[in-house]
Amino acid sequence: MTQPQQGKPATSAMPSMEQALRGAWTLPASPDLAKALAQIGTPMPPQLSHLGEHVRSMGTSMGETLQSFANLKLPADQLAKLQADYLREAGELWNQTLGAKPGETPEPPKLGDRRFASQEWTATPMSAYVAASYLLNARTMMQLADAVQGDAKTRQRVRFAVQQWIDASAPSNYLALNPEAQKKALDTKGESISQGMQMLLHDLKQGHVSQTDETVFEVGRNVATTEGNVVYENEFIQLIEYKPLSAKVYERPMLFVPPCINKFYIMDLQPDNSLIRYTVEQGHRVFVVSWRNPDDSMVTKGWDDYIEHGPLAAIKVVQEITGFDEINTLGFCVGGTILATALAVLAARGEQPAHSVTLLTTLIDFADTGILDIFIDEAAVQLREMTLGPDAPQGPGMLKGSELATTFSFLRPNDLVWNYVVGNYLKGEAPPPFDLLYWNGDSTNLPGPMYCWYLRHTYLQNELKQPGKLTVCGEKVDLTAIKAPIYIYASREDHIVPWTAAHATTKVFKGDRRFVLGASGHIAGVINPASKNKRNYWVNNKLTATPQEWFDGAESKPGSWWNDWTAWLAPQGGKQVAAPKTPGSRKYKAIEPAPGRYVRAKA
Repeated sequence: MTQPQQGKPATSAMPSMEQALRGAWTLPASPDLAKALAQIGTPMPPQLSHLGEHVRSMGTSMGETLQSFANLKLPADQLAKLQADYLREAGELWNQTLGAKPGETPEPPKLGDRRFASQEWTATPMSAYVAASYLLNARTMMQLADAVQGDAKTRQRVRFAVQQWIDASAPSNYLALNPEAQKKALDTKGESISQGMQMLLHDLKQGHVSQTDETVFEVGRNVATTEGNVVYENEFIQLIEYKPLSAKVYERPMLFVPPCINKFYIMDLQPDNSLIRYTVEQGHRVFVVSWRNPDDSMVTKGWDDYIEHGPLAAIKVVQEITGFDEINTLGFCVGGTILATALAVLAARGEQPAHSVTLLTTLIDFADTGILDIFIDEAAVQLREMTLGPDAPQGPGMLKGSELATTFSFLRPNDLVWNYVVGNYLKGEAPPPFDLLYWNGDSTNLPGPMYCWYLRHTYLQNELKQPGKLTVCGEKVDLTAIKAPIYIYASREDHIVPWTAAHATTKVFKGDRRFVLGASGHIAGVINPASKNKRNYWVNNKLTATPQEWFDGAESKPGSWWNDWTAWLAPQGGKQVAAPKTPGSRKYKAIEPAPGRYVRAKA
């Protein structure tokens, strides 16, 4: 061991924070590490040979991310104006609520926020002041976040973080500051608090906040009830064939590929809002992929495995059962990304099995990923790769469904988190039964290698749209080689797949394309039954260079986009033939009734 020279202080090996974050202080490069291990007679572990580079690269990426925050600026003139406005409004609020003279009844402030809609919030000057001052503080903080100067992504992250803090700090979330919850506790002689504590303990045990009464629903009994049979299964999927509801069906079959991040029965919640049942009622012979909820036995599986044993296997089975080489296809969300990848793989093999392709709220061009972009950068992806990926030092891991569900919930925290914290725990009110929220809480796991490939090559590097850039299942992926006509649906208020990003899909494919925009969000926009005649949608037969040009020339139509899709899909089905009397075929016999057992497995 080297001793410090006399008269000179010993220097510390500990780096500065900046050095550590910028990657100046990391594990030695792999050749140096290999040499050091060789000197003590230890062979170089394969997993460790890449670790130094991984850590070095991640440290550099983290340093760049933090440097972007260090470069943020707040213009002095804007700050001064915000301060002056805040002090003026705070003074006015004090005078309006707490500064009234004895004998005067102050006029309560107009709160205009549904969290403070109850009359208890304006029943006393103090509770009104608490709510109004919170709204003033929240408004000012968001104005500060908007005034920050920096690159677009860092500003978006600042805004998101500030909004999360604002939503979490609302006085309605705390019993000591919530007069509505306090009144209920007094009216019930403390019973509401007791019930709230019981629900809190229940949710702590189950690992997530209850958004609905989950005991009311059961998959196959009162959700996912459309009649059908599982006719094929492998390690990754079950394939369901649904029973025809008409004497004749279109000769060309239809295959649905739902997202593997959630369960397929979002398209089959109830008979009156089931997209699956609706498609069957229109006379199509419908097959649906039901993804397996992966357990530890699948922890090493990657993107190629999901493509090969998911849509590629399903397409082959549908072709063999029906005797048709060309089939109609539909992909929803990431299911659309998976379907498009599979069809490109088959195109590289000289096959064109899709007679038509429908993509619902699907990302193909990942240049604009909306709010999810704040979670994606090189450092974040490398962190996932080092903890869950195929080359992780401890081996590949599983992304738990609860983590995904929590992330998506906090994209809309007031609606999907704090609303239930207040209702369940502070007021002791059990949430009502709601099938959509039951499905939302029925989460799925994802194998780390598959998830990491998806993050890097789509969200981070946006390589799927680039012809020949990616190799999947041994084939160069070129989406332009898919020759089928494509129906592209987007939801105008979608926060997961922005409609402008879905519109970019029209530039990736080369065949006939139809783009339709529906009202509402990622799920509610898609699941908009034609029979209920709600909302509206926009159509424009021209493909335009920009989303805004398309919208400016679009025509609003009342009701559901399902009607437009039905009219587009009908000619793709071919002629009408007698409906099959039994599911499957001699080779592919019915295994069990729909919805099957894979969809029932819990994360």
